[in-house]
Amino acid sequence: MAPADTHSATEWNGSAVAHTVGRGCARCARRREEHHMGTAGLETQPSATTYDLEDLVANAWAGRIRVPHFQRDFRWVTQDVLRLFDSIVKGYPIGSLLLWVRDSPSDTLTLGRLKIDAPAAADTLWVVDGQQRITSLANALHPEGHQHAPFSVYYDLAARQFVPQPKLREPQHIPLPVLFDLEKLIDWFAGEGRSAAEHFKEAQRVAKVLRQFKVPAYLVRQNDEKILTDIFDRMNNYGKRLSRAEVFSALFAGPEEGARERLSLSLIADHVADRTGFGTIDDDTVLSAILARRGPDPARDIRREFELAGRRTALEFPDEDRDTAYRLGEEALVRAVEFLQKEAGVPHLALLAYRAPLVVLTRFFAHFPHPEPNSLRLLRRLYWRLAVSGPAVFKGSFTQVGRVLSARIKQGDERASVGGLMDAMADARPTVPNADRFKTNEATAKIVLSAWWSLQPRSLATGKPFDAQDLTALLADQTTAATVAYRIFPRGLSPRQHLLAANRLFLPTEDDPVNELAGAIARRPVGVDEAQWALVLASHNIDPAMVRALDRGDHAEFLSRRQEVIAGQLRAFLERMAEWDYEDTPSLDSLDLDEVDELAE
Repeated sequence: MAPADTHSATEWNGSAVAHTVGRGCARCARRREEHHMGTAGLETQPSATTYDLEDLVANAWAGRIRVPHFQRDFRWVTQDVLRLFDSIVKGYPIGSLLLWVRDSPSDTLTLGRLKIDAPAAADTLWVVDGQQRITSLANALHPEGHQHAPFSVYYDLAARQFVPQPKLREPQHIPLPVLFDLEKLIDWFAGEGRSAAEHFKEAQRVAKVLRQFKVPAYLVRQNDEKILTDIFDRMNNYGKRLSRAEVFSALFAGPEEGARERLSLSLIADHVADRTGFGTIDDDTVLSAILARRGPDPARDIRREFELAGRRTALEFPDEDRDTAYRLGEEALVRAVEFLQKEAGVPHLALLAYRAPLVVLTRFFAHFPHPEPNSLRLLRRLYWRLAVSGPAVFKGSFTQVGRVLSARIKQGDERASVGGLMDAMADARPTVPNADRFKTNEATAKIVLSAWWSLQPRSLATGKPFDAQDLTALLADQTTAATVAYRIFPRGLSPRQHLLAANRLFLPTEDDPVNELAGAIARRPVGVDEAQWALVLASHNIDPAMVRALDRGDHAEFLSRRQEVIAGQLRAFLERMAEWDYEDTPSLDSLDLDEVDELAE
């Protein structure tokens, strides 16, 4: 057997792994694309047609619609099924189907929770695109399928909306299989639904819309299954899906009139960048920050964000409109960024290890805009413990970071909120990242760069320290520090040496001799005295022994010594910022001692 085709991929934490070629990999997708670009296409173009929903479902129940083996499993949940039926009744398009017409033998099929004895036929329809929709329709409208989640859908005649199976059935709750079948509908109003007779016309209306809803479809007649799997692959792997922020912006865009004057997620990101010099935060993170400010789950469903009805959990600012939420969200995000810059030692977005802590901090500073000094110290510990140990504590899921930590922040109780945040990291253990692999798009390099920034790195040309404005000017909107973390030896090293942090200098400058760094380190420039030059070298974790190694041309010795110093400085930086050995409790000056004395009496 030939070995599996493998190539390098990247895990969430940036480490290289061997990857077996599969459907989900972009490189593999390109290979399949290149292969099929040279094969024959369809013999005839797909024909367009429409089905009444009633006929489409009848075909599915009769076994004339089947799901090919290359389709993914059913993935929809109850909310997806509810939204599908809501779209149908509102007359919204639900997308077209792509159906493969072919001869098929008799078979026993499984469609969702339905078992179907399907006869042989010459014109069965195999679902290339539309499986989730057809499976949901066929099950939710069938007496058997309706008994199981996520297909247990009812129509609330009084509220005029589709709902999941109610815990307590009311007379106005009608099951979809009853609503869909005219004879059953009449019988239901004559019996179980007699007390809901006033809603009979509404039931008739919805039943008619369901049965007569037009579903567009393309029919493909082609015997080559490879071409069908290629079509499926292209439909599911090519093109760019809308991001969560793009969907949210579309849902709550407001009227066209005055659109240019209203805040948007992108405009908020621009404002934050202008006000702080932190760089431009991506729209999805801005959205998560705004959602976190308004409620404890930043990953919640966004479709009813500004509606009071139909919510499972109450929002903390229920009367806000979109514009107010955006404006106050921007203010909280600015305070969170300023905390990172002034207290946590993260001057720019390019040095932010992960985005999730920024979302959590936005929620905290929304509720507590002027926290106690001790709260700031504990928040600094929190950020750095998350940066180095968060992946282990939260098993790599930074969606969970946002959810778990945001839920710990309680409106009106700053100390309990900070205590809850620290308790959530109780399982964190002191950790120092390995600086042997320095890639500016990975968290380890961002942590190392923050440690280097704490040394106030100085110019090799002037001896003066760089400041935040230098960093902002050069990094601007970049999300990595690749343009200011220069290689000392661009060539002539082994692959391992090439990746070492010791082979990098942090120089946010346009004046330093970045093309000949080894020579610049070895020679003190004119105009910089020895004492100042010693400060310059120390600000880059370089000592005299390393300079002597450079003079001898011993690159390996230079890198070995500097790597050891870098590891020590990183360890000391993290010990200072994360304060692993300190008690995560309020300071004495934050306690109400008068109240303690009263209790003692």
